[in-house]
Amino acid sequence: MRRPVTGEVHVHYGQIYVQSDPDSAIPDLSEAFAGQSGGLCGAVVPGVLWLITGLHTGDVGFDVEVHDEAPLLDPVWEDAVEVSFCPISEHTRLVQWAGEAAWELGLALTDYRVRYCARGMDTGRDLDTRASGEPQADSYLLQFWPAPPRPDRVIRQTSRNAAYWHRYARELPPPPTPEQRAESQGLTRRVEERAAKERRLHREREWGGRLPSERLRTVGGTVHGLLRFDSDLVHALDAAGPTVQRAVATLAARRACEAADLIHIPWIIQALTAVTEGRPLTPPFDNPTLLWETLRSDPHVPQRSVLRAIPPERPPYRPPARPAAAGWSWGPAGEPGDDGPRRPGPGRALGTVVPPTPAGQGVTPTAGVECDDVVVVHPSHDPRGPERISQPHFALRVVLAAAGSAPLKAALDAVWHAMNTYGEHYPQLLEEIRSACTEQVGEQANLPLF
Repeated sequence: MRRPVTGEVHVHYGQIYVQSDPDSAIPDLSEAFAGQSGGLCGAVVPGVLWLITGLHTGDVGFDVEVHDEAPLLDPVWEDAVEVSFCPISEHTRLVQWAGEAAWELGLALTDYRVRYCARGMDTGRDLDTRASGEPQADSYLLQFWPAPPRPDRVIRQTSRNAAYWHRYARELPPPPTPEQRAESQGLTRRVEERAAKERRLHREREWGGRLPSERLRTVGGTVHGLLRFDSDLVHALDAAGPTVQRAVATLAARRACEAADLIHIPWIIQALTAVTEGRPLTPPFDNPTLLWETLRSDPHVPQRSVLRAIPPERPPYRPPARPAAAGWSWGPAGEPGDDGPRRPGPGRALGTVVPPTPAGQGVTPTAGVECDDVVVVHPSHDPRGPERISQPHFALRVVLAAAGSAPLKAALDAVWHAMNTYGEHYPQLLEEIRSACTEQVGEQANLPLF
């Protein structure tokens, strides 16, 4: 005879289990006892025993014995039941509630008869919870020996608690037949398969009708925003490889700075050159605080804006005016210093954001909000007019994104911020990037950047 468990174990909700498949779930109480005459040891579900205790929470005396043949029933035990059990793996364990602890029982893969004996169940039930230092209220003995399967039976009944659980088991409906169980399992499997298909379709819809690669699922950044505008481009960039991704990021940075009319400013040209050559960004791009301060203070930075980009097949959102903030006003676009041909693009003749004007000079102040270093303004004559954004602020974000260390994320983020720099004119940017990416992806060659 072996004793793999002896002493005390902790119970919660008046239950503890024997489990021979660690990957299976503990069945419901009714499922474990359905069709039995005894209600202390549920053995209906293969590979599992559900054991009832009187104590609700705390430590109970508990021994497990493994015999070669049926042992005698000691008169000390007030309640006793027998069931049949067959392990379904080589690792049968006594398991506490919620898997808090477990003890290996070392049972062979054969049929066993099991006797579950109890003493003091009513005392444990009345105590409910045993605190540390309190005397033991109830104790249990679980015995195994090889024997062919046969129906469960109640051998001895003394306690009120045992009588209650026996009555509960006998009033349960009979367990499902093997055919009913197979049908139920088939239905469950079909429901799970349908749910998996629906989850797959949902993910496909999120990613433009196809499942994303692991790279796209984990890339982070602005990928979900860009999907709303051009999901095909997102997947094309993912498939393009690092060389094309880097080239696309650089192209987006160049085009964004051109659209914002920043291409003539020396410190921005230096940053674009660093991005093109794969070098670290030059000051002030290496310091966010200094970067935005330089943008605000440089008199050569034009104050240009465009209407916010709206995803295709969606009506433009016309938000109410935001609370007024001093420092911005709306005026017609101007091109001071335009002394030579420049690349045509969005931002020209679309209007501009201008700094406050001294009193009496005829510029009407309007609402404006600066959020996360991107300025959003509204025309003063229509407080519910369409949102406009500052192109220079978004253009610098493109340069920062293009310099990122991960090629795919750099490309996606740079295209996203460049698209916002173009605003309502974003389709021409996406068309150029999509065309260049398609032409070069097979050759893995550098894109024509300038």
